[in-house]
Amino acid sequence: MGVYLDHAATTPMLPEAIDAYARAMSEVGNPSSIHSAGQNARRLLEESREAVAESLGCDPIEVVFTSGGTEAINLALKGGFWAARAASDERRRIVSPEGEHHATIDTIEWLVAHEGAQASWVPLDEQGFIQTDAWAEALRGDDVAVATALWANNEVGTIEPVAALASAAASASVPLHLDAVAAYGHVPISFRELGIASLSVSAHKIGGPVGIGALVLSRRASVVPTVHGGGQQRNVRSGTQDVAAAVSFAVAARAAVASLDAERERLTALRDRLIAGVRAAVPAARLSGPEGDARVASNAHFTFPGAQGDSLLFLLDAAGVAVSTGSACQAGIPEPSHVVLAMGRATAEASSALRITLGRTTTQADVDAFLAALPDAYARAAKAGFTTSG
Repeated sequence: MGVYLDHAATTPMLPEAIDAYARAMSEVGNPSSIHSAGQNARRLLEESREAVAESLGCDPIEVVFTSGGTEAINLALKGGFWAARAASDERRRIVSPEGEHHATIDTIEWLVAHEGAQASWVPLDEQGFIQTDAWAEALRGDDVAVATALWANNEVGTIEPVAALASAAASASVPLHLDAVAAYGHVPISFRELGIASLSVSAHKIGGPVGIGALVLSRRASVVPTVHGGGQQRNVRSGTQDVAAAVSFAVAARAAVASLDAERERLTALRDRLIAGVRAAVPAARLSGPEGDARVASNAHFTFPGAQGDSLLFLLDAAGVAVSTGSACQAGIPEPSHVVLAMGRATAEASSALRITLGRTTTQADVDAFLAALPDAYARAAKAGFTTSG
């Protein structure tokens, strides 16, 4: 395997999470069954729920296992919107910052197109921070059904002022959902202290398996289920629960909390080395997002003038280095980063974005390999210039 610097997309499973997954897969029993095999499965499931809850600072009953972050976000937003509409038909507005993950953006746009929702988009500043005054203003009125925001921006790594966002939502009596998928394992999370309605996470971002995540749903919050069937998990999300995946998720959750401070310190040093190296190798490159502790320790995001991000990605991949553009690519047509556009930059610059994200397996040698490959990749990408989408 070459140099892997796309940990924000997915990070390698922890060996201990793989071992736990394999062991749990050998167990038989549906956790909803009342015989001994079923009850053993239930025990494994609930012990795993307790571990995940501890990592998120919430009560175990508030952890609703899902298939991942996208499902959790859909459940929070669709379910929260429908619950608010059921309480008052006037509550049709959804408040969200610009530059959110597409799991949020696409869900809101679907609700607007099909369910009569209205979207209020709050601007970001030039470093990707949510503008808190505009956020508080958007929450005013009796027509807001639900609000949502990223804890940490998945593209540029900006850590948002979630305490201020939560306080404003509480003052306006608006249920707030936080997408913590990119923050989980990188910053301390206490759902209980924030006092919000819901929070989404995904296991494969912290060394757990793909295919399981969680929506933390406050006891006081109400959502309409998006899946009906057996009434499992507080009648919020029906379906037989994946015990083995939950067990593996729990192992990763414990490890993420135990290593958070040390890993954040280690990754910060590697990230800062990478940022300094990019600036030395390509002086024209521009860092997106804030410096220092205001960004996730694992994230470095740059725009490269005159070079298309996709070209840089392919050239680096050919050199054995995996990174991400952090932008959507539909039907083979490169699209500018909507996050960079939301930060007020031009379309050409938003099309030149590259996201480099570090993780548990990242070493100084990996960073140096990326920095060694970058100058030639940039020179060739800049020479090729931009393609047009017609």
